[in-house]
Amino acid sequence: VEIIDVEKVLADVVGDLKGVDDHLLAQARTFTGGHGRVLVADDSKVARAQIERILGQIGVDCVLVRDGREALQFLRGLADQGKDVAEELLMVISDVEMPDMDGYTLTTEIRRDPRLKDLYVLLHSSLSGVFNNSMVRKVGADRFIAKFSADELAQAVLERLRAARETRVHPPA
Repeated sequence: VEIIDVEKVLADVVGDLKGVDDHLLAQARTFTGGHGRVLVADDSKVARAQIERILGQIGVDCVLVRDGREALQFLRGLADQGKDVAEELLMVISDVEMPDMDGYTLTTEIRRDPRLKDLYVLLHSSLSGVFNNSMVRKVGADRFIAKFSADELAQAVLERLRAARETRVHPPA
């Protein structure tokens, strides 16, 4: 059995993906102060590097892990330290297909843990279709984006950043 890194194959064939659109970069500059941190779980080294580059372009720091199990250990470690994980992290971006623990299971575990349940989870995958959309809803992910559009990912993170800032300024009653 050979495991193929789809993102690496695409990067080899298509070449380096373009950066984030200037309009989105301008939007990112309107946010003052820290932009927060994002936890990224993806088994593809190429995909992690692409996501890290995009987040860096819009001024968002990230923590990179290789699969859902590492992500869950990281999240639980923050919670075990008494930290409000939803305050520590802007969001979690997870691939769906990963060894050891996939993105669906990671999201399910996040929603089951009272200390993590309020985290915003974006599933990011080359999978698409009715089954995937159904699974995204079933496990309680906040959003799904198909791989790989730098602008679409940047837009989703900026929208989440905007919503998080709005909630902090005007907390729900």
